[in-house]
Amino acid sequence: MNKVKTTAQMVAELSDGMTIGIGGWGPRRKPMALIREIIKSDLKDLTIVAYGGADVGMLCAAGKVKKLIFAFVSLDFIPLEPFFRKAREHGELELMEIDEGMLLLGLRAAAWGCPYIPTQVGLGTDVLTHNPDIQVIDSPYDDKEWVAMPALKLDAALVHVDHADERGVCQISGPDHYLDDWFVRAANKSYVTCDKLVSSDHFYDRTAADKVFWERSLTTAVSEVPGGAHPSSCPPFYGIDNKHLLQYNKYAKEGGFSAYFDEFINNKSEQEYQAKLGGIDAIRQIPNTSY
Repeated sequence: MNKVKTTAQMVAELSDGMTIGIGGWGPRRKPMALIREIIKSDLKDLTIVAYGGADVGMLCAAGKVKKLIFAFVSLDFIPLEPFFRKAREHGELELMEIDEGMLLLGLRAAAWGCPYIPTQVGLGTDVLTHNPDIQVIDSPYDDKEWVAMPALKLDAALVHVDHADERGVCQISGPDHYLDDWFVRAANKSYVTCDKLVSSDHFYDRTAADKVFWERSLTTAVSEVPGGAHPSSCPPFYGIDNKHLLQYNKYAKEGGFSAYFDEFINNKSEQEYQAKLGGIDAIRQIPNTSY
């Protein structure tokens, strides 16, 4: 069973108006090669679900996003992603801004086939004021109220991992796999890029097998893209490229996204993009991020 495809083939399977979940967390292990491929495509009117970083900012700046469902959009040391900030300030997006835990519950509800999951998270906050579609329900067992967090069903999930095989077995070796497994389980299809495609024998080792967080049957397609998470991190291979993100942030102040797009993405393959950064060897010299 060979699920290997190119990133272009993966993006060709997406369509306008889809609801797409993006794995990773802020500037950590984002499927940026797929994001760059989407930016070069004709896709539009997407609903994006994410714990966002530059992935969300770039898609917003490229005019791909109709609605954003999110808990935050941050580059860590740059607290608010600059192009997301511009899109929001200009009123360009439909928004569902919710608590981090509520987003997780929405993904779990979709994965479990439930219309909603009750929670106390959000009660008494402006989350409900600004999201009138999220309902409050009465408990059938006592007199308490609960927030009914609706399922966040995804048409597709985009995820980056460190190792995978051609069958779609995926390994996340970093200290935190974030919520990638829930994005995959909430989606009809899941498209995965990896830094290294390995033989299936790799997963006979217990150490590797313990870092597999979803069944290979849930992986629709996989593509080997060394450095494919840049400028976000992908431990153990490389950390967050803060130097590049500082440069990216400057484009938001001078030149705009179109200048960044022309410099790094437009008419460029992933290898050509990386060549402007010094190549994959330079990316793999970026120290792993520690906290």
